[in-house]
Amino acid sequence: QVHLVESGGGLVQAGGSLRLSCAASGGIFSINAMGWYRQAPGKQRELVAAITSGGTTNFADSGKGRFTISRDNAKNTVYLQMNSLKPEDTAVYYCNANIVTRYLIGGDYWGQGTQVTVSS
Repeated sequence: QVHLVESGGGLVQAGGSLRLSCAASGGIFSINAMGWYRQAPGKQRELVAAITSGGTTNFADSGKGRFTISRDNAKNTVYLQMNSLKPEDTAVYYCNANIVTRYLIGGDYWGQGTQVTVSS
């Protein structure tokens, strides 16, 4: 069974940095795109950044110039480096991955979420 486990959230002051990690495991044949979404209280979940298996990246306007996404395909892990954090970045951050299992069945999987809180 596929699992995505996130780490790296926490409390940081405005202007600070955090690095989120998400490791996928469990019966994986291949992983296509991986990405990060976030959901603030009272708001819809939104894309933060995504990266394809070939390394092509896509960012929401809110994170351009401040966030970097990368992945280690050998470790089935995706990272989100967040710099110059703002209070409006406060949200629960979710890892997402499009995974083909060893049974050659594809689907989208989500992590449990990690809280990021930026104080002013």
